[in-house]
Amino acid sequence: MKIKYNAPVILTYAIFSICVLTFLSNEILAQYLSSPANLSFSNLYFYLRSVSYIAGHVGWNHLIGNLMIILLVGPLLEEKYGSGKLLEMILITAISTALLNAFLFSNSLIGGSGIAFMLILLSSFSNIKSKEIPLTFIVIAVLFVGSEVVSTLKIDRISQFSHLAGGFIGAGYGFVRSCRK
Repeated sequence: MKIKYNAPVILTYAIFSICVLTFLSNEILAQYLSSPANLSFSNLYFYLRSVSYIAGHVGWNHLIGNLMIILLVGPLLEEKYGSGKLLEMILITAISTALLNAFLFSNSLIGGSGIAFMLILLSSFSNIKSKEIPLTFIVIAVLFVGSEVVSTLKIDRISQFSHLAGGFIGAGYGFVRSCRK
């Protein structure tokens, strides 16, 4: 038996995120691997940080929690949509979440939670047929949105906004892709 690098986008993201947390200091994470806190289109780091924040995490529990979802769901979606399309969706989710967050709030994001939730909702579209919405999608969406809305009532350092944004982007992408078939 051979070991196969079966999901290059997902595995590369996971390995890169592990290396970032292992080898980079908190100062570097805050400076380069957190989303921009405000819109600054003239700053080159604004563009870097609008994507790089998904690789930074505040600790091992945060990283492992995200990677468990991403490594479970991601390879199936990468096989279904292809590496290029999945990478495109990850980048669209990261950039749009960062831009919306910088426009609406004054805090930075860090971590791949938005990507994890994008993958969760995108996966519920994996068996969609034209003019049919899977019941699993409705159940997942209600549970997901409900739990995130309830979580906004808690005072913590978790950005439910990034979870919701990632989930809605994944759902939207899955819906648009399924309508094109």
